[in-house]
Amino acid sequence: MDYVNAKGHIYDIQGYAVHDGPGIRTTVYTKGCPLRCLWCHSPESQNYGFELGWLDLKCIGAEMCTDACILACPEGAVSRDAPSKRTGTEEMIVKPKIDRTKCTDCLKCAESCVTKALYVTGWETDVDTVYARLMKDAVFFEGEGGVTVSGGEAMAQFDFTLNLCKKLKDSGIHICLDTTGFAPTARFAEILPWIDLFLYDIKHMDSYHHEKLTGVPNGLILDNARFLASHGGALQVRFPVIPKLNDSPENIAATADFCAELGEAVKLVQLLPYHQAGRVKYPRLGRVYRLKNVVPPSDAFMEKALEVFKAKGLPCQIH
Repeated sequence: MDYVNAKGHIYDIQGYAVHDGPGIRTTVYTKGCPLRCLWCHSPESQNYGFELGWLDLKCIGAEMCTDACILACPEGAVSRDAPSKRTGTEEMIVKPKIDRTKCTDCLKCAESCVTKALYVTGWETDVDTVYARLMKDAVFFEGEGGVTVSGGEAMAQFDFTLNLCKKLKDSGIHICLDTTGFAPTARFAEILPWIDLFLYDIKHMDSYHHEKLTGVPNGLILDNARFLASHGGALQVRFPVIPKLNDSPENIAATADFCAELGEAVKLVQLLPYHQAGRVKYPRLGRVYRLKNVVPPSDAFMEKALEVFKAKGLPCQIH
């Protein structure tokens, strides 16, 4: 199969992924996403470029490193903070302090950090390199397993994603594409032949509220879901249930109606209860998590929501 060894930016490759499609899978996480979901659990995926991350618990102190990170910064964005306890001990050390208003993400401080307390969120790679890494896991793909390309939004790096999927498909690997659906329909038409299953997010059925929650309207997303369903695509719809934001009875019912409208293309609907696992990542990037007062929905609420989808005859589960 003809393909191009396109370059791309990724931030992780995870083996033994059992929640990103059927079977045992390896998931490639690409960088860059046009959405800014308030509950995003992977903020490091949002920007296509590489950012400076700060993992406090890895720091051994500026004195131990002879101020390497401070001296490396050409903008004066890294300085000594007040003494504080080394994580997990009573020992007092001086850690670096980052002024994000001065930081240009040149990442020179991360290059100088021996413990990787200062780190880079991702790296540049190419199709052949990622393919070689994925094929090391091929023994686990027997049966229903395979590779999932996720993000961020994998369609935002279309050349890289398309060519990786082409190369994988030529090797007989089952491919899932995890997508927000927010990309030109022509691109979905082009990639459709190489995708076995689309893991497709539906976040809110009202476009106004969708834009408030994610930064973009939902018209293109819903249109692309209809396009894929009517052109032979297989969809595993993922509906994140976020208390007070998209969990109204009206929106749950409208989402179920839409999934039913897509017909047999919908192989499964997954209701994803909101969780707070990603909130710890925001301070690492110098950001504020805006949903700190939102708590996960109760099991009883999720079961009640699931019944709405079951009533439409949809294959569904709480994930």
